Amino acid sequence: MIDEFARHNLHTRLRRDRAALLWKLDGLSEYDARRPLTVTGTNLLGLVKHMATVEARYFGEVFDRPFAEPLCRWEDSDGSDQWAAEDETRDQIIGFHRRAGEHADATIDGLALDAPGHVPWWPEPGPNTNLFAVLVHVLGEANRHAGHADILREGLDGRTGVRAEHEQQIDEGARAAHFARVERAARSAAPIEARRLPHAP
Repeated sequence: MIDEFARHNLHTRLRRDRAALLWKLDGLSEYDARRPLTVTGTNLLGLVKHMATVEARYFGEVFDRPFAEPLCRWEDSDGSDQWAAEDETRDQIIGFHRRAGEHADATIDGLALDAPGHVPWWPEPGPNTNLFAVLVHVLGEANRHAGHADILREGLDGRTGVRAEHEQQIDEGARAAHFARVERAARSAAPIEARRLPHAP
């Protein structure tokens, strides 16, 4: 009973994070979907591609159920699973993300939570694992990257939220007032911090 509860709960959350990540692309130009938004090159379409690769690998080869399409290698020096090349379309990457999700769903639904898996790139806690541990790990990855995407999208046009139906009208005045309040608190704390620092000899 607890196994099925855990499977359903974790799987539902993984599906939620998949949908949230894709929603972050809605309404964006090709440039905004692809352009680097941090100094390390993090970009929205690249996050979608990366999570598709993560799911295809973890719910594929780890359980001897290889994904039917070629995948980027983890060790690719150009980080090619984290950005879209000029010849890759948004639709291709979204399609890859959906197919990887369907493949992952078949593995999650088709195996017992204690089904053995082997993750050769896991030095700790070791390569031998099971579906439950992999599901928890991939959910953590999905949640982390959905959070990255939320912040990146907010920086582009102020849109936030998990799903379109949860999005609220942006109250620019309220946002500006909140920003100012947080900024004042930060500036007020700065002199306090300076007083606590040891003085140089």
